[in-house]
Amino acid sequence: MAIFKKIGALSLAATTLALSVSACSSSDNNAEGNGSGSGDNLILANSVEPQNPLIPANTNETGGGKLIDILFSGLVRYDSEGKVENEVAESIEPEGEKSFKVTLKEGQKFSDGTPVKAENFTKAWSYAVENSQLGSYFFEPILGYEEGKPLEGLKVIDDRTFTIELQQPEADFPLRLGYSAFFPLPDSAFDDLKAFGEKPVGNGPYKLAEWEHNQSATLVPNENYEGPRKAKNDGIRFNFYAKQDAAYADLLAGNLDVLDQVPDSAFSTYEQELGDRAVSQPAAVFQSFTIPESLEHFSGEEGQLRRQAISMAVNREEVCDAIFQGTRIPAKDFTSPVLDGYSANLSGEDVLEYNEQKAKELWAKADAISPWSGQFAIAYNADGGHQSWVDATVNSIKNTLGIDAVGQPYPDFKSLRDEVTNRTITTAFRTGWQADYPSLGNFLGPLYGTGAGSNDGDYSNPEFDKKLDQAAGAKSTDEALKFYNEAQEILLKDLPAIPLWYSTVAGGYGENVDNVVFNWKSVPEYQDITKK
Repeated sequence: MAIFKKIGALSLAATTLALSVSACSSSDNNAEGNGSGSGDNLILANSVEPQNPLIPANTNETGGGKLIDILFSGLVRYDSEGKVENEVAESIEPEGEKSFKVTLKEGQKFSDGTPVKAENFTKAWSYAVENSQLGSYFFEPILGYEEGKPLEGLKVIDDRTFTIELQQPEADFPLRLGYSAFFPLPDSAFDDLKAFGEKPVGNGPYKLAEWEHNQSATLVPNENYEGPRKAKNDGIRFNFYAKQDAAYADLLAGNLDVLDQVPDSAFSTYEQELGDRAVSQPAAVFQSFTIPESLEHFSGEEGQLRRQAISMAVNREEVCDAIFQGTRIPAKDFTSPVLDGYSANLSGEDVLEYNEQKAKELWAKADAISPWSGQFAIAYNADGGHQSWVDATVNSIKNTLGIDAVGQPYPDFKSLRDEVTNRTITTAFRTGWQADYPSLGNFLGPLYGTGAGSNDGDYSNPEFDKKLDQAAGAKSTDEALKFYNEAQEILLKDLPAIPLWYSTVAGGYGENVDNVVFNWKSVPEYQDITKK
């Protein structure tokens, strides 16, 4: 049996047709849920401290994203298999080749009872661009996109209707509208956005009851939510763990209901220990480490040679077998095998294969340009269960190239991300991507496009950007996939990040809960979990 299977992704025909209203039904007798708010049905889950206040378009990391995705709702949403259905939108209708008319469902409200209006979308999107928020890159297709200025291509018709005009036809633009950067903000948010981020008012299935920084966040059902993700429990308490091992111990002890990633120390035992409560399935998650363009020895021709040498010095298969016990698959590209268009046979893919002799040759060529000095370090957050694979990876590099290579731990995810975001980090650092929407382009543009919000290494290549533009303007999905894979062949030469492996979900849940489903990007469908 193949380890990976394809999941649903929109065809061009689907993206260019109006997204019609679809009714939600369930055979579960508890379909309307037990969300009484009494607290008896509170689900205990794991997470980490968000890096920033909870502002949708200014969040690009999993700690904050996990909360935002259930505190807010977009025009569309992705079901557990990655298929698109309307959530706040009643319809999204094409008007010509590069315009869309959006009509909102009636009666949509934020958790404070105020109505969700067309302007709550258009104002939030323009604000993100005007203020250069981390997600502003996602609005680049809209007419008039320029950081620091409002979006010209957004027009409000009335409270329930607005139009979107793009700069050029975009094959998969409607597919993107379920990503958090496109969520609305209530009028009150703009009085003091930072303060709002500490106590956000959203339009999703939950609302924030309490956020104890560096400890936990408690979400309770939003009684004003009328969409397809109605909470079937009394809320979610996310406990922020410094170590994944502690979270797994709590799961085994009955002090945690759902764990989205078991620690590497339990990879060989968790299926036996959890039995039918263990979860192992494909996920749209990619892992890598990034070498910033600013580091000495890693720019120009010398930098390209050293990146290729380091990539070939990593024995991915050995790390996946020894550390991950088969829960990771060595990478062949920069995306994910669960997506349509994935190819394991791109030109230049051999740079991702362990090759001791070639790695040494490339390193020697780089030394001829400028002799190596110093230490090669990979930074990682100690609260994410990364030490074992980082140690194995740097040992592989050290033994192959004969250089001093080490792992550099940060105490928590926020500490690492703050240095990355502020560009004060002075080493390579672990990176990865959990899909926002089911498209190869989602793994490429936001991470490697010039000036993109998640381009943590500040990579810039006009030829790569051109391929992204060609993919975005393609007349069919197949044509777009061709350009995306051609763009990847440029990345395989430049290696702005070193691809490592694809993740599979290795999670689990406790004896006190039912209806636990992990979705296409490895996140539990929290709203569906019920207590026994």
